[in-house]
Amino acid sequence: MIDGSRRTIGWRSAIALAATVASILFTSVLATRSAWAQPNPLPSWNDGSVKQSIIDFVARVTTQGGPDFVSVPERIATFDNDGTLWCEQPVYFQVAFASGQIKAMVPKHPEWKSKQPFKAVLDKDIKALAATGDKGVLQIIAATHARMTTAEFSKSVSDWIGDAKHPRFNKPYTDLVYQPMLELLAYLRENGFKTFIVSGGGIEFMRPWTERIYGIPPEQVVGSSGVVKLEIGPDGKPTLAKLAKVEFVDDGPGKPVGINRFIGRRPIFAFGNSDGDLQMLQWTAAGNGARFMGIVHHTDAAREYAYDRKSPIGKLDKALDEGTAKGWTIVDMKRDWRAVFPER
Repeated sequence: MIDGSRRTIGWRSAIALAATVASILFTSVLATRSAWAQPNPLPSWNDGSVKQSIIDFVARVTTQGGPDFVSVPERIATFDNDGTLWCEQPVYFQVAFASGQIKAMVPKHPEWKSKQPFKAVLDKDIKALAATGDKGVLQIIAATHARMTTAEFSKSVSDWIGDAKHPRFNKPYTDLVYQPMLELLAYLRENGFKTFIVSGGGIEFMRPWTERIYGIPPEQVVGSSGVVKLEIGPDGKPTLAKLAKVEFVDDGPGKPVGINRFIGRRPIFAFGNSDGDLQMLQWTAAGNGARFMGIVHHTDAAREYAYDRKSPIGKLDKALDEGTAKGWTIVDMKRDWRAVFPER
């Protein structure tokens, strides 16, 4: 009787223990939202090593109890914008935005005809414009929008975004975002990542539309900036006026500085497409634990553009060599993307 009772208690205990273990495991899987369980999370990415490297990384850092688990607050992902999240050819879209103002204002500024970067815009000299870098782009923006308030500038960007069309594709510029990267941003956020833009482009040029297009709110946009000044109007209301002076260039070595200043955490996941992103990728790689560094390589002249080492816009040379040598994930646009732009 005693033996039978012990056997009964032991059996019931084993069932209870098994049920508890199963419940814990099931809860853990749900809590970590493991990437393994999500069916085809990146449908516009062709199956292969590149797509699998993303899925594998996300699974590793979100599996609680695993050796590479990363807590939610530390799941920071940073993305360049031009050439990484949307098209950047034949000129940076922000330059296209400002070029009309330069042409309209040149009668009042005849010195621009011989002064860079304005001369390059007037001459349509892409190579000369590219040589001025992001600082040149910011000089153009600062000069054409000096004394404008930040609210007025935001409206001018929104108006341009709503009307302007790309010269080759004849579509709004915001239709030329990359569908695979939109899916990647959403996939990361579904797995507890916080996604940031870290771009050499102007921060106030991007903020009016990034939340609507990318799902990235303005406070998660890091970019180059001009000086602004608080002014009190005749009605007593404060405004922020844009001055014709560059404050911060968020490109090349400026990107880790911008990340430190505005985000305060080192990313564990970073994507770029040019040598201007190299330092951001190096900064990400230098951290402890699991790291993901990705580069978009533009190889598809038919659906978009093909360019790299010799391109005056989005030059990819040193970053491609270092990424290849160190085993970073190199996206071949032609091979790895089933679609490039969203279907509208």
